[in-house]
Amino acid sequence: MTRPDRMAAYPADRVTLREVGLRDGLQMVKSWPSTAAKIDWLTREHGAGVRHFELGSFLPAARFPQFADLPALIDAAGTLPGLHAAVLTLNERAMDAAFASSISEVVCVVSATEAHSLANIRRSRADSVALVRRAADMRDAQAPDVLVNAGIAMALGCSITGAVDPSEVLRLAESCLDAGADIVGIADTVGYAGPREVATLCDGMTRLCGEKPFIVHLHDTRGTGIANAAAALDHGARVLDGALAGLGGCPFAPGATGNVVFEDLVYLSERMGFTTGIDIAALTGIRRILETEIPDETLYGALARSGPPSNLDWRAH
Repeated sequence: MTRPDRMAAYPADRVTLREVGLRDGLQMVKSWPSTAAKIDWLTREHGAGVRHFELGSFLPAARFPQFADLPALIDAAGTLPGLHAAVLTLNERAMDAAFASSISEVVCVVSATEAHSLANIRRSRADSVALVRRAADMRDAQAPDVLVNAGIAMALGCSITGAVDPSEVLRLAESCLDAGADIVGIADTVGYAGPREVATLCDGMTRLCGEKPFIVHLHDTRGTGIANAAAALDHGARVLDGALAGLGGCPFAPGATGNVVFEDLVYLSERMGFTTGIDIAALTGIRRILETEIPDETLYGALARSGPPSNLDWRAH
């Protein structure tokens, strides 16, 4: 049974926006911000009202040096009131490190298709679900307040097999919940989906999860990210991911333009009647950290170009 205090981080009666730029946003970059700049980014977004962050991945520093300073970010996050810090964990070694730290959430990944699971992590889907169960068991033994999040990659289209049957995604989501995950996410990892596909899968997830929220993680690879986010909100999703300036990308989607732009996602949510408590003007100012620290990376975002309307009451009430 899910402990109410863990799920309090994701109240079902409001929209929660998760900033994944420090993790997903940096996983494909050729250069990355300094530790001090990352902490500045984290601190200033927290000051702008953002409360949910994916801080990075526990991966070998030799292969993923952009995440070598993850312990320093976790320490910094611990000084910011009300901040909910998540990290990606892909194996037991990473889970051990995560549960020994002060994070609030571990994220596990299960692929929607067997072909992608074997190609990506050389592990079957059944083995991936078993790892979710192992994460829940380790959590119960080592850090009972930590939330376990199971994200289903390629849930709306696969870079290997193409179309993905929504019923298979729902079966996997149910298996992850049965294995002990507190919350499940669906990811359009390679940006294949349109609003109709997102609506269909979100309807299914709403039926499966009932009052428990689920996460929607969208990529804007083909320009449908913000339309897909609107469809998700219209069809029961209350937790969505985005990245400052649309940073990010996937190794399996050449030319991908990354995640939905976090600033634009805030504006969309407010225009659809969901109060976020996030200051868009402050967010767009934080982009200057990226312009300075990673000048070769392309930054995206409509709000950064035009800002919200100055003569219209556009915020949710």
